[in-house]
Amino acid sequence: MLVARIVAFVAGALLLVATLRAVVRTFVVPRGEQVLSSRLVFLGLRPFYDTLAGRHSDATRSHAVRSRFAPTALVGLAGVWAAAVVVAFVPMYWATGGIPVREALRLSGSSLTTLGFVAAPNDPSTVLAVLEAFIGLGLVAMLIAYLPTIYGSFSRRESEVLKLEVRAGSPPSPVTFLIRLHAVGWNDRFDEIWAEWEHWFAELEESHTSQPAVVMFHSQHATNSWVTAACTVLDSAALSLAALEQEVSAQANLTLRSGFLALGAIAEFFGAPLRVDPAPTDPISVTRAEFDAVLDELAAAGVALRADRDQAWRDYAGWRVNYDDAVLALCALLKPAPALWSSDRPNPYQPISVRHPRRWRLREVGHAS
Repeated sequence: MLVARIVAFVAGALLLVATLRAVVRTFVVPRGEQVLSSRLVFLGLRPFYDTLAGRHSDATRSHAVRSRFAPTALVGLAGVWAAAVVVAFVPMYWATGGIPVREALRLSGSSLTTLGFVAAPNDPSTVLAVLEAFIGLGLVAMLIAYLPTIYGSFSRRESEVLKLEVRAGSPPSPVTFLIRLHAVGWNDRFDEIWAEWEHWFAELEESHTSQPAVVMFHSQHATNSWVTAACTVLDSAALSLAALEQEVSAQANLTLRSGFLALGAIAEFFGAPLRVDPAPTDPISVTRAEFDAVLDELAAAGVALRADRDQAWRDYAGWRVNYDDAVLALCALLKPAPALWSSDRPNPYQPISVRHPRRWRLREVGHAS
């Protein structure tokens, strides 16, 4: 009997340590880590919400359903951790208190919630009850601190996405973006815009890798998405460097680099199999015909273009290859509304598990050359 009590106590202690470790890795560690409990909760709820969203033919209603996924999963994760703590203390109470399992469960629930409707039968179980009460208060405190951080990151991200809607349309398009800036005479203010987005990309990488749950939060409007907004800005910067008749902008270069590093880091966190250090001549998902059609549209709107379209295509493709894989992978993960050169692509990425590199399947969808 003594051996059984020792084994039970050790098993409960190990479960408690594993749960607290998951909480710390999720809430406290600066950079997000792969946490099994988070993965199970998010993966368990994802098919349910995908199925519900698929039942609605209206894009707005489907988007509304998908928007509930991440908040529900986040609150559910806190519930899973609380339940794990309760279960972890049950064998420890049984081992030290000499009480039936059912009473140990009631004592554990009473202690975690600090309601005190069950009294500990002896000194060792009293110590455990106090410890569990402190853990319960700590979980509540961390959740209270963590949720505003999540929504703060979401709010800062979405303020720029909404600003882009004014300039690039909804869903956003690099063509609309460049034409509208040309129409209002902002051709000499590109560097200001690129600088804003360089800062946005830097904050995006920090917040979306340290708080990976915010990646799953959808924009307020069904036709908006932070992924398609990011791709629109990167394509606009790449087009301005490659095809527009203007001086080469160092700020546009920095914004592009900041952008593809941020998207790559986020996609890698979710295990997407990205190409490592791709060559400028590697294939991309945008075709030369699509590129020429965009240039024709820009020229028709009066935007000054460079004469050598072949070189412009090579320069654009050399930039695009750095973020093409990450954009396609994140679009496959988040399923945003179709937007030019991002979520409208035939996507080779099919996430089976959103957190494991061996759980992505690459379908046979060729890139353009």
